[in-house]
Amino acid sequence: MTLALRDVGKEYGRLRVLDGIDLTVAPGEFVCIVGASGSGKSTLLSLIAGLAPATRGTVTLDGEPVTGPGPERGLVFQSGALFPFLTVAENVAFGLRLLPLPRADRAARVEWYLREVGLLPLAGALPKELSGGQRQRVAIARALACEPSVLLLDEPFGALDVQTKEDMQLFLRQVWLDTGTTVLMVTHDVEEAVLLAQRVIVLGCDPGRVAAEVPVTLPAERPLEIKRTAGFHALRSTVEDLVRANMSTR
Repeated sequence: MTLALRDVGKEYGRLRVLDGIDLTVAPGEFVCIVGASGSGKSTLLSLIAGLAPATRGTVTLDGEPVTGPGPERGLVFQSGALFPFLTVAENVAFGLRLLPLPRADRAARVEWYLREVGLLPLAGALPKELSGGQRQRVAIARALACEPSVLLLDEPFGALDVQTKEDMQLFLRQVWLDTGTTVLMVTHDVEEAVLLAQRVIVLGCDPGRVAAEVPVTLPAERPLEIKRTAGFHALRSTVEDLVRANMSTR
């Protein structure tokens, strides 16, 4: 499905958070959104997820207006937001209850995604028994189990330590390569955006708007060592300069 935003704006009373957002995300694309605090990154994601209505403009999937949450859009927050009283497998299966799938098919899908995220041996564990990175893997598996057309990620690795974060970045990119799911990710980490995305969208501030789009011209295979290359440093510097140039002056 093609995700399209046309002249999207969002206001809360007299506060204009987003203004004139035009953005298209093609099927199977990995796009990261970056910007300084106050640029409306998370607000934009909430409009796409259907958690809040746009004040003006349109948000569509394959031409159909987004009017609320739906199974074609999976959403993962920074906290993971797992159900503490459900096992790993039960958390992953939770959304599948709403789909017309036979029980055996639901079980097979849960098993496949737990194997994909490397947590099948922990299927019976509770969230409190997992590390932060493992909990985020479960949250991503839960979102993917419903096989959404678009996976929306809001700062999913922001609370993790550096090593776990890098592991999760490599994991997420591999999942994207394996599944072909469209990914739209909000992050404050420019290095993360350049490592993961095919294209980086830079939002300006006051109100939030698309200030620039930067194609990431790096190989499809991106081990962590790629961050030491001149090409990576140049792209990161370009995006950092654009973020800095479009920060609020208030």
